[in-house]
Amino acid sequence: MSAYQEEYLLAKEDPKKFWAKQAEHINWFTEPSIILQQDNNGIERWFPDGVLNTCWLALDYHCEQGRGDNVALIYDSPVTASQCQYTYSQLREQVSKIAGMLAKQGVEKGDRVIIYMPMIPEAAMAMLACARLGAIHSVVFGGFAPHELAVRIDDAHPKAIMTASCGIEFTTVIPYKPLVDKAIEISHWKPNKVFVFQRPQHRAELSQSYDLDWQEEVAKAQPHSCVPVLATDPLYILYTSGTTGKPKGVVRDNGGHAVALKYSMGAIYNVPQNGVYWAVSDVGWVLGHSYIVYAPLIHGCTSILYEGKPVKTPDAGSFWRVCAEHKVNVLFAAPTAFRAIKKEDSDGAHIGKYDLSKLQTIFMAGERLDPPTLSWAQEKTRKPIIDNWWQTETGWPIVANPMGIEPMPVKAGSSTKPVPGYHLEILNEQGEVLGPNQQGFIAIKRPLPPSCLPTIWQNHQRFESGYLDIFPGYYVCGDGGYFDSDGYLFIMGRIDDVINVAGHRLSTGEMEEVVAGHPAIAECAVVGVSDELKGQLPLGLVVLKDGVKVNNTQLEEEIVDIVREKIGAVACFKQALIVERLPKTRSGKILRKTIRQIADGEDYAVPSTIDDPSSLSEIEKVLER
Repeated sequence: MSAYQEEYLLAKEDPKKFWAKQAEHINWFTEPSIILQQDNNGIERWFPDGVLNTCWLALDYHCEQGRGDNVALIYDSPVTASQCQYTYSQLREQVSKIAGMLAKQGVEKGDRVIIYMPMIPEAAMAMLACARLGAIHSVVFGGFAPHELAVRIDDAHPKAIMTASCGIEFTTVIPYKPLVDKAIEISHWKPNKVFVFQRPQHRAELSQSYDLDWQEEVAKAQPHSCVPVLATDPLYILYTSGTTGKPKGVVRDNGGHAVALKYSMGAIYNVPQNGVYWAVSDVGWVLGHSYIVYAPLIHGCTSILYEGKPVKTPDAGSFWRVCAEHKVNVLFAAPTAFRAIKKEDSDGAHIGKYDLSKLQTIFMAGERLDPPTLSWAQEKTRKPIIDNWWQTETGWPIVANPMGIEPMPVKAGSSTKPVPGYHLEILNEQGEVLGPNQQGFIAIKRPLPPSCLPTIWQNHQRFESGYLDIFPGYYVCGDGGYFDSDGYLFIMGRIDDVINVAGHRLSTGEMEEVVAGHPAIAECAVVGVSDELKGQLPLGLVVLKDGVKVNNTQLEEEIVDIVREKIGAVACFKQALIVERLPKTRSGKILRKTIRQIADGEDYAVPSTIDDPSSLSEIEKVLER
């Protein structure tokens, strides 16, 4: 057997033995004697009698091992033209005082704290300080609308909010304090305190009774030690979009999360302990939680926290500049970031300006890695480009190319194979297991591995009905796909992105792959719109590469011909409209459901996670024409 097969089968056939072995790599206060046990809801819980502290693992443990002078965090902010770095000892000192600041105001184990901050070091420190106290943090994007923040306040019932005076988007300064005040005003639950970190770009007026100046309070605070918690105690709540419109509070526990993340840094990302790891994200996303803050620090390497964009801060060479300056070994970002770079620098001219000799691997996740983006990145960077697929709900990859176990050949359109610990199957609508090359529902056979959510905050029934009840014994991922004959998994998009054209079930993801292959196109989206005769018809929206001039009618004809050739006339693909940009979430996911609602003339709500609301107006105008 290959190294991957051996590890995968052990995890599948004896998960307790496999995860007990991985748990040995964590510095427990009390090692677990029970590896796996069902709770009162019948949900499998990992290491239930183990005692630990996630902040201890991320900071104190390394200091105790003599690595306190190693660099833990590098802050690189092109939007403020500033950089700084913190050793493990320096970061522990700051975090312990912030924890003391919170404790002085009554925050203790089990309390919730909302963190509403920009991408500055204090955001990571706030998360770690909550973990140090055993408090449960819930990070909300800085700059989110007051209504969306209020919804999360009312669900989480935070004792405190930690925020900053402002965020910066490109060159625009966005004051946060008025947004926080408005959210508190309209929410039913009222936090006791709001800690405001004053940034030099804009100072907030602290006029409310609950306001506290972060810097002043930290200066007076006493360092706080790590509070022991059970492995099954919550570390954080992270809200993700729900189909009902009400966000779902995904709960992450301490023990399973730490064990799984530590395992992933070696098995998947193959990062040396003294390596430099850069996940380009926001701490508001699960990628920011797992791979900016927790996994790199638990592993003991250097993590980069970047306040900027892939382009225009200042140019399309931003990623390569950071990699060269900080000697990055592993880069991890969403495909949409690379499409933005490709759009502005299609020849990859910026890449050649920087020394990328230390960069070993580029990982992509957060959405489907389309083959044209994969091909461009491979050709221009000449680095291994590795897809991996996972969810907010799991906290770490479900499917990946395990670079630290056994690197495998890359197949365009596939995230490679299930990570050891995940037992994946493809099911039909009756819950029957399908064979190779048969599309169906992607499902994880229980028990779910460590780190996966055990519940939805304050709504366990929603967890059961949304994920577990559809096919008993399985967790349903919400995506459709298939395994090929080599065991590679191909994700074909969300289940609701499969359209029915005259009785034929067709994947819009497959159509997007074909459309994106046109040399003039930077990115695209295909959605199914209502049709009286055929039920649904595909509609393509395409964004051109910078500087490309085309005849719209000719381009549409060429795209229609390509889809007919690659997929067949059965697709009934007849419309491809050019747009300046696609509406996306702040993590880069295209808002296909909203596009579909606009095309069908339905009422729609502007999603809370949208990056630029004006992009929807443009879609409306294009579709009207």
